[in-house]
Amino acid sequence: MGNVYSAQNVAAYIIYELNDLKKFVNAMAIQEILADVDMMWQKVFGNCAFSETTHHLSNSNYVVKEVAEQYKEHGSTHLLEPAKEWFLKYGEFQLVQRPYAIPNYTAKEQLLMKKVLSNYYLHNFNRVKLAV
Repeated sequence: MGNVYSAQNVAAYIIYELNDLKKFVNAMAIQEILADVDMMWQKVFGNCAFSETTHHLSNSNYVVKEVAEQYKEHGSTHLLEPAKEWFLKYGEFQLVQRPYAIPNYTAKEQLLMKKVLSNYYLHNFNRVKLAV
């Protein structure tokens, strides 16, 4: 059984990784990748990858509603950094806003994430080749 993560944290990981690879990522791409992550997670680990309720992408145009709402304002533009969350540091009384943290994946989970991301940008590369 794999660990269960917040979809916001997984989205942050996706954004950082694709930006490091100089690949385009927007709000819709996040939802497509979250759908692939959840599907692969179910196959490999036998459980859902996310703590949030998931939906089928073709029925609702999103996989995780909370993530869709967070990135809705960006539309189809490229995402340079993940959304921010409010955080209260222990022992302090000041809320600060910080980007969502990335999950601490196990080695097997990390391999799965790399495979999903490489499948995503190879699929997009082939889509562009067909369009040209």
